[in-house]
Amino acid sequence: MPLIPDFTINQVFTQPWSTTQLITWNLQIILMGLLVCWTCGLVGSFIVIRRMALMGDAISHGILPGLAIAFITVGSLGIGTMFIGACLAGLTCNFCIEWLHTNTKIREDAAMGLVFTSFFALGVTLISGNAGNIDLDPGCILYGELGLIPLAEKVEINGTLFGNRAIWTMGVVFICVVTGAIVFYRQLLISSFDSTLAKSIGMPVKVIHLGLMLTLALATVASLEAVGVILVVAMFVFPSVTASFFFNRLSFILLSSFPLGILYTLGGFHLAHWLDCSIAGAIAVTATLLFIPACLLGPNGGVCSRFMHR
Repeated sequence: MPLIPDFTINQVFTQPWSTTQLITWNLQIILMGLLVCWTCGLVGSFIVIRRMALMGDAISHGILPGLAIAFITVGSLGIGTMFIGACLAGLTCNFCIEWLHTNTKIREDAAMGLVFTSFFALGVTLISGNAGNIDLDPGCILYGELGLIPLAEKVEINGTLFGNRAIWTMGVVFICVVTGAIVFYRQLLISSFDSTLAKSIGMPVKVIHLGLMLTLALATVASLEAVGVILVVAMFVFPSVTASFFFNRLSFILLSSFPLGILYTLGGFHLAHWLDCSIAGAIAVTATLLFIPACLLGPNGGVCSRFMHR
């Protein structure tokens, strides 16, 4: 079997949309991918400008034991139960990192590495040890099951079906993130770039930081079942970093999450059909492929522009 399958336009671009059933199935996958990319891209923009990209990675991995304990305790995969477990685990992860960094000689990056790998290992151990009682797969946690999103249970109210539960959940989280970014944009902007100024004008910097961490946990929980940790972490970082090679203003970087999310999702979807691989993984690969030319050719600090300036 060849390492890279033969490329045919019909197989990669036409066949996934050749029948009504395939269109209905794949549109749900595309919509879920878009919602994940947009939600994580918006939240990740604030995480990256605060120089906390590794913290996003740490919390995304560190919430796993919270998810496992919440399910073992309550026996439900509901978004409310999972969110509470994730928030408690995420805050505990954040506290452990800060405590190690403050009270020992361990540097912050090393503390993050120690804590999030320990939390992630604990979560995998809990899931593996309760495999007969817990409906979570460690492999699913890593790269998700985006291609099976259409099989998620439906939302039913008074006997009427209203569509896919996972997509509705992700959609509500996306709306909450967009609303929060618009309403609290000024506070997030000032506290992200100059926390001293934010404190001097009376902004609750610690509350803003806590709210951002809770939003990070909510976005991660809503996305995890579909796309896993890999794509969640990638979408927290890639959109804002890629856009930063073209724009300086935060508002433009935030808005760039939308066209980039479309390119990531559509590109990853068709790349997965070509290579017959994980859709979530292919979306992350597409994000990497788009980042490379931006890093090399971007007018705002790209490699070529810096070389020409010198």
